[in-house]
Amino acid sequence: MAAIVTLTMNPALDIATSTDRVEPTHKLRCSVPRYDPGGGGINVARAVHALGGEAVAIFPVGGPAGEMIRHMLQQEGVAHHAIPISGFTRESLAVEELTSGKQFRFILPGPELSPADQERCLDQLSAAASGAQYIVASGSLPPGVPDGFYARVAELARLQGARFVIDTSGPALRQAGLGIYLLKPSLRELADLIGREIRNERDEELAARQIIEQGRCEILVLSLGAQGALLVTAEESERFAPIPVEARSTVGAGDSMLAGIVLGLSRGLPLHGAVRFGMAAGAAALLGSGTQLCRRSDVERLYAESGILLTA
Repeated sequence: MAAIVTLTMNPALDIATSTDRVEPTHKLRCSVPRYDPGGGGINVARAVHALGGEAVAIFPVGGPAGEMIRHMLQQEGVAHHAIPISGFTRESLAVEELTSGKQFRFILPGPELSPADQERCLDQLSAAASGAQYIVASGSLPPGVPDGFYARVAELARLQGARFVIDTSGPALRQAGLGIYLLKPSLRELADLIGREIRNERDEELAARQIIEQGRCEILVLSLGAQGALLVTAEESERFAPIPVEARSTVGAGDSMLAGIVLGLSRGLPLHGAVRFGMAAGAAALLGSGTQLCRRSDVERLYAESGILLTA
């Protein structure tokens, strides 16, 4: 029985490659591609596993890309339950332009999920989450899934006695309901959620506190990229300085951060320590190439350098 169960409603086969220069109309000769299982919840489960924790990933899957995801998760040793669907799992492409160091990301839409497929996902989640401490829903919703779907997941978590953690955006975030334990938006996602522009640090704290006062969540961790992070609860707010690293790829950094936070909490770290552990995981993911997630050795080194002892 895993303490952490993740849900990915719109998984993807992540493909990373590179080329000298990205130009229109030309044939772009690329390097040998790297393939990874992708999608928010799958990445969270993979990062938890890489950090020595246990997580179970739940996701719908179909077609050749879906079979590759299942095979690679099995090879990595990541526990998972894949719900077969008739549609084809999507692919996502990340291309590094070698001359500039820029990364171009192409995200395809997912297959349409029928109401029956959605119910099967929820049934499998309910079975896998029995006794779990945390249910983590991360990523977008595919076509056919209503915007309020994550509110149903929040209710499922409540009935299971698990803490619900979510990382999504747009209408799926706005309609995710109340009673979320931990919410990890970006600055853009937070501004969209409150419906106004956020101009400075004071606006950030006011916006985060507004979300908490509305009863949407107990804990809000605002991911600020190169500016670090902001932790807000009903009792406190704390800013975290960024962990300086030379970024190679941003793919999976947010998912690695979320994995570190939830794993830290499940191991009994205090909240500020879990957030710092998550930031170390996110920073470590930046060191990888293409679609590679964080490595345990990098995370533990960066966490130790941040001045907080890893005791769990």
